[in-house]
Amino acid sequence: METFQRLFMMAKQYYMRFLFAAICMVVAGGLQSALPLIAKPAIDEIFMSKNIDALKWIPLAIIAIFLFKGLANYGQTILMSSIGLRIVTDLRNKLYEQIQKQSLSFFAEHPTGLLMSRITNDVQAVQTASSEAITALVKDTFMLIALVGVIFYMDWKLALIAMVVFPLTIYPISRFGKKMRKVTTSSQITMGTLNSLLQETISGTRIVKAFCMEKYESERFAAENERLFKYSMKAVSVNAISSPLMDFLGGLGIAAVITYGGYNVVQGHSTPGT
Repeated sequence: METFQRLFMMAKQYYMRFLFAAICMVVAGGLQSALPLIAKPAIDEIFMSKNIDALKWIPLAIIAIFLFKGLANYGQTILMSSIGLRIVTDLRNKLYEQIQKQSLSFFAEHPTGLLMSRITNDVQAVQTASSEAITALVKDTFMLIALVGVIFYMDWKLALIAMVVFPLTIYPISRFGKKMRKVTTSSQITMGTLNSLLQETISGTRIVKAFCMEKYESERFAAENERLFKYSMKAVSVNAISSPLMDFLGGLGIAAVITYGGYNVVQGHSTPGT
């Protein structure tokens, strides 16, 4: 949370870009949630009632929705990426200025490769948090609220059944998020150590060769590289588990909705479009 607060303070000067990006996100999320409203008349009027007038306007409405949703997504991607890249640029400049102000003892305690990793790899990771994460948070939150509203408008009982699955996703999302942050932090530290080792051995090649330390340095590098591989595989494992689990929970919700909705259609209480 503290990291996002600092990012917010740095992003304040770009508030106009963020405002327009937020508008694009809201538009994209709203248009995405409008698709279920189009699906109902498409099924009921075209396929069930064979209404020729509906066949004229519904396809045009669907084309318009996808066209403007695509434009809104393009706008928010460009705007949020520019904000993220600008924050990264500003942060690198500030970090470099702070490093230049440090004493010689600071450089003795912190390896060169580690400092280089902080300015390059770690700062680059901030871009994801400042653009992709914020985009997903704003757009997906609005889209979720809009979709819930649409579902309640169409059938509140069906909406309640769909909402039962939502609390089940909170724990795994929180669990996997904490795990991913821990693995990512370990990977960044290991990458910094690896960069430091590279810088030391390459710049000190003459010393390494003078003392016949080639094998020793190769083993050191291989050990750190193996650690990086293991942390990277842990990140892959977390992603590999989280996606199927979320799909399964989503499948439970879909199965429940189809069961309830199908029963109502069979009993004549609602139309297939609902």
